[in-house]
Amino acid sequence: MKKIAAAKFKAQCLTLMEDVRKTRQTLVITKRGKPIAKLVPLDDDKDDFFGRLKGQFRVVGDIVSPVVPLEDWDALK
Repeated sequence: MKKIAAAKFKAQCLTLMEDVRKTRQTLVITKRGKPIAKLVPLDDDKDDFFGRLKGQFRVVGDIVSPVVPLEDWDALK
């Protein structure tokens, strides 16, 4: 884990963020020698809602047709 002074971090912020992304190493930002913040790489895992259950189950039968024939619906009578 690398450490860097806050003033130096401020001057080189974008470069240091790119280094953390590339090297995947945490960077500790210090002020007067004491740690005050930590810059960590973001996880690459995509937690998308859509497609989350892909491959977890399979559809068997007709899922488009109604279970009860239209003639038997009470709302149509």
